[in-house]
Amino acid sequence: MVDAVLMRPLTLYPAIDLKAGACVRLRRGEMDHATVYGDDPGAQARAWQDAGCGWLHVVDLDGAFAGRSVNTAAVRAILAAARVPVQLGGGIREMASIEAWLAEGVSRVILGSVAAKDPDLVRDACRRFPGQIAVGIDARDGFVATEGWAETSALSAEALALRFEDAGAAAIIFTDIGRDGMLSGINLDATAALARAVTTPVIASGGIGSVSHLAALRAVAAETPGIEGVIVGRALYDGRITPEEALTALA
Repeated sequence: MVDAVLMRPLTLYPAIDLKAGACVRLRRGEMDHATVYGDDPGAQARAWQDAGCGWLHVVDLDGAFAGRSVNTAAVRAILAAARVPVQLGGGIREMASIEAWLAEGVSRVILGSVAAKDPDLVRDACRRFPGQIAVGIDARDGFVATEGWAETSALSAEALALRFEDAGAAAIIFTDIGRDGMLSGINLDATAALARAVTTPVIASGGIGSVSHLAALRAVAAETPGIEGVIVGRALYDGRITPEEALTALA
């Protein structure tokens, strides 16, 4: 049994997903099933940080499909409003884009599709910007999906993660696409298996819908120290979980 006194808290990453400049949430990554929660990303960033969140997880959804940053103005509004670190993903697939966003104040760049298609770029970025590069691994039925989840490869999530075991990535963000936005709970087995397979910290994503889901993840993390945090989106926007409840459950 793990001594609760010695357990470190998991990090809560409230999600700000951007589509056409607005804050939205998708179901299973389907752009045609977007729920709009607000048209002021900067205000949303302030709301999450004022509630006690220590990080913000931002994704340019349009950028993920386009292969380049699209919601630039919205991201800049978030950076201007945020006093806490921001991690950003979605369409960042060139070293120049990585450099530019880090220079603008992003604390951690998430490389997703490019991790599967150009692993050398990820390795180079990790060397040039230690502690500031995360690998985003989005899986459908265990296999890596790319291009805004529109394509599914023959590469398993674990195999992709192991490719970067010695790269020095700050974190692996693991999303089960089938659960994303569905409020049915994290894929605990797959998340724990990935965290046991690698030494890079793993951030869980996809499916949190209640405080009990967070408590279940917390219990698994007690036995799997590689799990570092969790991304929560729709449940926070819908009020199913308050930030205070989430932070308490993960403490």
